[in-house]
Amino acid sequence: QVQLAESGGGLVQAGGSLRLSCVASESILRFDAMGWHRQESGKQRELVARITRGGSTNYAASVKGRFTISRDNAKDTVYLQMSSLRPEDTAVYYCTAEAGLKDIWGQGTQVTVSS
Repeated sequence: QVQLAESGGGLVQAGGSLRLSCVASESILRFDAMGWHRQESGKQRELVARITRGGSTNYAASVKGRFTISRDNAKDTVYLQMSSLRPEDTAVYYCTAEAGLKDIWGQGTQVTVSS
């Protein structure tokens, strides 16, 4: 059973920065892509960033220019560097792995941005 473990969430003031980490229990090269989703309370989950096996990236328009997804294949780790944080970025952030037709989800880490 593949496991994804997120860390790095917390409370930060608007304008601040935070880096989330996602450590996989096996090589992330196994997966077609890795990504980060988030879910605000009472809202649907949305994709915020994604990186494919080949290294191409995609970002939600709301975070483009502020968030950066990256990876360290040797450490089986994917990162989400978040800068210029806004209160509307407050959400539970989930690490995701795409394995063919199956998606694997972490348990999530809370990010709270205060105004």
